[in-house]
Parts: sequence; C-alpha cells; structure tokens
Amino acid sequence: MTRYEQTLASLKASPRRWLVTGVAGFIGSSLAEALLGAGQTVVGFDNLTSGKTENLRLLQALGDSRFQLIEGDIRDAKACLAACDGIDVILHQAAQVSVPASMVDPATTHDINTTGFLNVLVAAREHKVRRVVYASSCAVYGDSTALPLSEDQPVQPLSPYAMSKLANEVYAGAFCRSYGMTAVGLRYFNVFGPRQDPNGVYAAVIPLWAAAMIANREIQIFGDGSTTRDFCYIANVVQANLLAATSEFETGSHEVFNVAAGGRTSLNELFEMIRSELAPAFPHVEDFKPVYRDFRAGDIRHSQAEVAKARRILGYDPVCSVAEGLREALAWYRNAGKSVED
Repeated sequence: MTRYEQTLASLKASPRRWLVTGVAGFIGSSLAEALLGAGQTVVGFDNLTSGKTENLRLLQALGDSRFQLIEGDIRDAKACLAACDGIDVILHQAAQVSVPASMVDPATTHDINTTGFLNVLVAAREHKVRRVVYASSCAVYGDSTALPLSEDQPVQPLSPYAMSKLANEVYAGAFCRSYGMTAVGLRYFNVFGPRQDPNGVYAAVIPLWAAAMIANREIQIFGDGSTTRDFCYIANVVQANLLAATSEFETGSHEVFNVAAGGRTSLNELFEMIRSELAPAFPHVEDFKPVYRDFRAGDIRHSQAEVAKARRILGYDPVCSVAEGLREALAWYRNAGKSVED
C-alpha cells in the first residue's frame, strides 16, 4: 500500500473538518471532491468571482450535509476568522493566479494573494488550526537555468504574481516560528485537468488550446514554441495536498515542496499532443497550425521540477504522466465541445 493509500484509509477511519479556500475553482473543487470521497467534512470558502457554480453543485451532490459553502472574500479578515472556526486543516487555494494579470494590476494581485493569505494565517492562529497547506508556485524560481529546480535553489521572482507567492512563503515561515503553527507550502508547476476553465484572456494553456481547437479558433504561441513546462495533472496535486496535510512535522515547522511530474514538455510538443488527441473527434483539427507571437514580459522560458524532497518526506509519487493526464482532461473537453456543438 502506498503512502497516499494509507493516508486515504486513515482519513476515512478518523474524519476531520477541512476548510478549502477557492473551493469553486479548478484545484479547490478537485481537492474538496477528493476529501468528500474520503468521508471528510468540508467547509468551502469562495467569493465566486472566478469559480464555477457547477463545481459547487457537484460538491453539494457528493457531500450532502458534509459540505458547507461560505461565500466570502479572503481580503475580508472577519470573514476569514469566521470560516476558520472549528477547522482542523486549511487547504488554501484562493488567489489571483495569472502572471499577465499581475503585470497589468500588481496592486490587486498583492491585495488578494498576500494580504488575503495573511488574513487566513491570522484566522488559523486565532482558532489554533492544526495545519495550513497553501498553494505557492514554481514562478518564485524565476528564469533559472539550473534545471531541474530544487527547493534549496535561489528564488528570483519575475512578476508581481511570483512575488506574492514568495511573500506567502515568508509569511508562513514567520508565523510558524512566531506562533508555533505548522504550515506547508506547495510550489505548483503548471497544473491541468478536467474542469479547468478555458475562458478568459489569462486562461491556462491546455484548456485554452483545447477549447480553441474544438471551436476552430486561432491558437497563439508566445515565442518560438521551444519554451518548456513541467505540466502536472490534477490527481498529483490532490495527492500532494493530502499528504502535506497529514504527514508528521514538528510543531512550529514550515516546509516547502515542489509539486510536479518532474518532466519537461515544450509548447510545440504540447500543441501536437493536444491536436493528435482531439483530431479523431474533431476532424477539422487535423491540419491545425499555431500562430507564433513575441515573448510576453514576465514569462519564464524553461521550467522543470526536482520532486525528490516531496518523495522522501511526504511519500509523494506523481503516478499520472502528462500524456495520461491529457487523455483524461481532453476527454472532458471533447464532451464539453460536443455539447456546445449540439
């Protein structure tokens, strides 16, 4: 039995009360879905500005009385304090997640990501929450050429978004040292999967491209397509969160882990993988070609994670590859595309 399987069995035997911020979003709803499936009680916290009501309907159907939604904003300190009452573990996912959006409006990104997280930490301290697990980002590393990236490498944020995530790590460490709290930061590397929103100017690349191909719209690649990313399927992210929430740490500890698949996929390779997967269901995709544009400010050229620390300490095992994850994710987008066509 793997460490993750042991964790799920332990949770089912001894349920906890969890707060998931950003619960209506892609990652937040996926975490809540896994927790409810493991017999846990979940309090969801979301201001519903970018989350989806259909995600909430899924959680309400799955959890029934074990799922409660609190509509609120992490920028509201009183709302955070109320949401943390009686909570054992916090999984903090609420954020402004776009690098380009942060370049346009750095103040709002700081307000949501940094001040909002501070409000969550203060509320967790007041209610003596056992564990805070929060979403950081590989963006904190900047454009390092020393790949794969390990947690002990220097950080050099290139965008206000990246800086806000680094500030979260610094704040979490300070709170753990000052107040005896225990927190874990997870540096996500390009997460993807079903229910990830393809709409909006700053949508993540996989859902954006899948939706564009299905609808026969132009796809833009910023740069020459040689840019690489460590794409990580959502199942790996769920695993990492639950392991981080339940692993043994000394009181007052703060740890940071990379969460990724540990590989590199270029944008040109990704484009071909998506095109090939969609072509049987959408014949017009067969001869699809991207349009290349200039590189964007704040974008990182290459990224790949070293996940040895998470394997060693958490028992993390990213069993779902990019190809396997794409098959599952694109099956969801194929069905969504056909329903639109119908």
